[in-house]
Amino acid sequence: MNFTEGYVEGPHGRTWYRVTGDLGAAKTPLVILHGGPGCTHDYVDSFKDLAATGRAVVHYDQLGNGRSTHLPEKGGDFWTVDLFLGELNRLVTHLGIADSYDVLGQSWGGMLGAEHAVRQPKGLRRLVIANSPASLKTWVEEANRLRRDMPQDVQDALTRNEDAGTIDSPEYLAASDAFYARHVCRVVPMPPEVKRTFDAIAEDPTVYHTMNGPTEFHVIGTMKDWTIESRLHQIIVPTFLISGRHDEATPLCVQPYADFIPDVRWTIFENSSHMPHVEEKEACLAAVAAFLDAA
Repeated sequence: MNFTEGYVEGPHGRTWYRVTGDLGAAKTPLVILHGGPGCTHDYVDSFKDLAATGRAVVHYDQLGNGRSTHLPEKGGDFWTVDLFLGELNRLVTHLGIADSYDVLGQSWGGMLGAEHAVRQPKGLRRLVIANSPASLKTWVEEANRLRRDMPQDVQDALTRNEDAGTIDSPEYLAASDAFYARHVCRVVPMPPEVKRTFDAIAEDPTVYHTMNGPTEFHVIGTMKDWTIESRLHQIIVPTFLISGRHDEATPLCVQPYADFIPDVRWTIFENSSHMPHVEEKEACLAAVAAFLDAA
């Protein structure tokens, strides 16, 4: 499948993007929003295969991440939802698709996609929210509930190192990996594209640490009080929810989207956690394609 790459210039630097397929294809182009905040496009790369269904697929690295401009000197007042909404608007305008496009957001990307949709942009046609919480308060509560179901030695290692302030120790990282192997990506060994994203976060954790915090269990960054629950009724486009049976975005995290978005449907992938697009790739991509074609 053919692809093109480029950059969108913005007020704070440039945003790298890649288009797989033809933007002039008959079907509406699909824009992929990666998670984090602070990840890269790599771990959601599999969605490019949707170009084979006759639509262009747009990936990009959000500002501060991957191949886009890094700004490690910026603080919490800079890394905001509005910053990333502006970046998305510039991207679709630059590509000439602002009048008609679909959005698929994964994890934080789904939160960002929902924030985009409640503003009812004229060109948004369909929305996919994959593995995303509607409230970070619920997310933290559920992450810690899942943590209490982990083997006792894993729980003890996490707690011991958090109390000691040694969350960069090999013991803590191994315990975190045990949680991730159960609730983030159940494919072992970790697929290369997923590892590339985790390595990129480790190399420059500016966005993740500022907006989220040091770990999945301790959301103490600028997003800690984020919720979209009271605004979900303002999403007027057809919406598809995706989650995994073992997902850290548990059903309780996702339920408000199902309750309050007027035109919504939800599929839970039984053999997946937080990355059905990796863990059950063929089934997940087929479900997304079917929704986009039918909605």
